[in-house]
Amino acid sequence: MYVATKGGERAIEAAHQWLAEERRGDRDVPELSIAQIREQMSLAVNRVMAEGSLYDPDLAALAIKQARGDLIEAIFLIRAYRTTLPRFGASLPVETGEMAITRRVSATFKDVPGGQVLGPTFDYTHRLLDFKLAAEGTTPEAQRKSADETPAPHILDLLDRDGLMEPLETSEDTPSDLTREPLEMPADRPLRLQALARGDEGFVLSLAYSTQRGYGRTHAFVGELRIGTCAVEMEIPELGFAVEIGEVELSECETVNQFTGSKTEPAQFTRGYGLVFGQNERKSISMSLVDRALRWEELGEDNTGAPAQDAEFVLYHCDNIQATGFLEHIKLPHYVDFQSELELIRRLRREAGAEEREAAE
Repeated sequence: MYVATKGGERAIEAAHQWLAEERRGDRDVPELSIAQIREQMSLAVNRVMAEGSLYDPDLAALAIKQARGDLIEAIFLIRAYRTTLPRFGASLPVETGEMAITRRVSATFKDVPGGQVLGPTFDYTHRLLDFKLAAEGTTPEAQRKSADETPAPHILDLLDRDGLMEPLETSEDTPSDLTREPLEMPADRPLRLQALARGDEGFVLSLAYSTQRGYGRTHAFVGELRIGTCAVEMEIPELGFAVEIGEVELSECETVNQFTGSKTEPAQFTRGYGLVFGQNERKSISMSLVDRALRWEELGEDNTGAPAQDAEFVLYHCDNIQATGFLEHIKLPHYVDFQSELELIRRLRREAGAEEREAAE
């Protein structure tokens, strides 16, 4: 039977105090500031913003500090805070073709209008520990130029002009908002993209990897990966025109995939798409691969049974906050449930024992 625990509130309060002490660590070591986390752990901040569905580097840095570096816990904090914010309206779709680019690469074309920009990347580092960082020395100034403000056309437009790329989908309908309405199946592509954009990076990465190993039809090339800042505009009814209300850093990836054609469509290239907050290129590439895998039905392809082609499996399991909540709830008190299971097992064993004795007699 269930037995109430005495002193529960005092125990919980003590656990909170202990957590705060552990979070602070050795007090002889200077405490991390929000600015330090924001500026020096920017990729972690970007992930928290992307999966938390809230673009605010300072709040994301605060969440990381409060969560002791547990990014999923930080994402949980950001999503919980987001639910308290009022909504004044909706912004216009961002124009990524007008992005102020800090990084832009293509694996399909060497020479592209506007050029390729390596930007800050780990791609060509040697993955050796840099012990100079442990010495806390000064970091040399990088030889770089500021973000290119010149609009750069999307590289896949080159294929589109020749009729070799599937045309972009256009719709005047306002897509459903996954942050305000529960996910419903079947999910259209805008809803799927929302779920993938805030899905767990590791889960989406694993699914994308599975498609490359043959579990899905996504032998893809990175048509373009671009990172930079885009203006966010909002229409003001009283003014009758849109005004810029801020900027966001985004990572956008378009992949090129083979398509042999169908009864209604000729052989052509199709695309996968990924767009996430911040410099988050691994997530945007993964997202574009999974997006393409989920499009098998609309393109008239066969379902090979690959996990990445199962929209219900992908979308219902990619959310790390839902997954964490369901996973971690099993460590909370389940005394009544377990007692009933225990009594059931004992009764079954008693009945089995009685039957054995009767058979022996």
